[in-house]
Amino acid sequence: MWAALGAGILAAGAGCLLRSEYEKSHFAAEELIIASPKIQREKCLVFLTDVHDKEFGPANEKLLKAIADSQPDGILIGGDLMVARGEGSLEASFRLLEGLAPLAPIYYSLGNHEMRLRQEQEVYGEAYQRLLKKADQLGVRMLLDDRAVFDEDTEIWGADLPRRFYKKLLFQKPEMMEPGYLHRKLGEASLNRYTILLMHSPLYFEAAREWGADLTLSGHFHGGTIRIPGLGGVMTPQYQFFLPWCAGVFEEEGKLMAVGRGLGTHSINIRLNDRPQLLVIRLRPGELHWKMAGKRK
Repeated sequence: MWAALGAGILAAGAGCLLRSEYEKSHFAAEELIIASPKIQREKCLVFLTDVHDKEFGPANEKLLKAIADSQPDGILIGGDLMVARGEGSLEASFRLLEGLAPLAPIYYSLGNHEMRLRQEQEVYGEAYQRLLKKADQLGVRMLLDDRAVFDEDTEIWGADLPRRFYKKLLFQKPEMMEPGYLHRKLGEASLNRYTILLMHSPLYFEAAREWGADLTLSGHFHGGTIRIPGLGGVMTPQYQFFLPWCAGVFEEEGKLMAVGRGLGTHSINIRLNDRPQLLVIRLRPGELHWKMAGKRK
């Protein structure tokens, strides 16, 4: 009996590991359709976050093809393109940026790994300066507490969150974002244009919508690593368990937050029921509503 039970547990564990390996290499392109009275013309934006050096095919050819097939008007990067460890290699990140640059304008906001490259130059040397130089060469718009006017009805902002907002939280409460923080940090959001805020951590949606973001795009939590139906993501990189907003779309007071599951992994190299995600966002004129339109791949 016990031998059979043990064999069953081993078989289940092996099955989960095999499934995890499959998921890590097979992303899903999923569409989010948003209508807003602020939007005057239809447009398509793709959002990728938490790539962490992951490549789907040589030089990320599978990911690049899926993005090209979406015919994007803009590409939004929500941070953590690389893994900040070891020597902070940027080669995979540079290959991806070089592949993305011909497809559409790129808007890039930092995550905690880029922040680590910037703040720990005694460890990573000139990696952060190399990243900025490559971005400049390719025409990538780095949004460091800054905005870009995308077109006549849409603007894109990037909030450069300091590392205190990313500390480990095992049985602790997250760092509070004091009232007015984003107003002081970013200035004022437009009242007339549809305002998209790239903010790597989704813990601060309340502050983002109070500031004026119509759509906040976040990541950081990798979908919760393992997703259990009815319970959601199991654990975040900050050691929070069963946090409701590990992934998905959330609405409060007419404002939206989309939390991407990310494309890569790093320290906890597992994904289970949590496929990597490329989020394709289609903005349309109309009364405010949104829906997920399912998987494209």
